[in-house]
Parts: sequence; C-alpha cells; structure tokens
Amino acid sequence: MLLAFAIDIDHLLAQPIYDPTRCSVDFHPLHSLYLLPLYILLSLQWRYKPLQWFAWGLVIHMGLDSLDCMQNQGVWFYQHEAKP
Repeated sequence: MLLAFAIDIDHLLAQPIYDPTRCSVDFHPLHSLYLLPLYILLSLQWRYKPLQWFAWGLVIHMGLDSLDCMQNQGVWFYQHEAKP
C-alpha cells in the first residue's frame, strides 16, 4: 500500500512542482478522474494480492487527496477553467 505514494511522481510534471493551493485530483495525469475506475477495478481483483493492495492504496490516496481539496478549496477535484 505504501508503494501507492509513487503516484505522486506526476507532481514533477507540474509547474511549480509544489503549490499548496492547487488541488491535485484531476490536475496531475495519474490523479485523473478517468483513471479512478481502473484503480477501483484493480482493487476488486482477487487473484494477485500485491496488486490488489497497491490498487487499494491508490484508491485511498485519491480519496485523501480529494478530501484535502474539499477541506482547503471547497471542491472535490480540480476545476478546469473554461477557455473563451
């Protein structure tokens, strides 16, 4: 489960790398809402336990990041600005 923190490697692609006011859910590539169903499906598989634990770590990580967004910015995920 601790290996799931490797998902934060995508923070290195952002500019600036660390921004305490930014919501990471749906901003960084590996924190995408489109990948969340995959993480959930992987957590429900039962044949290979290490992968299942890793996926549960990803799901929990996404949930905690989303909770952080709600607590600090009042939104559950990054709100993309509409382009005119």
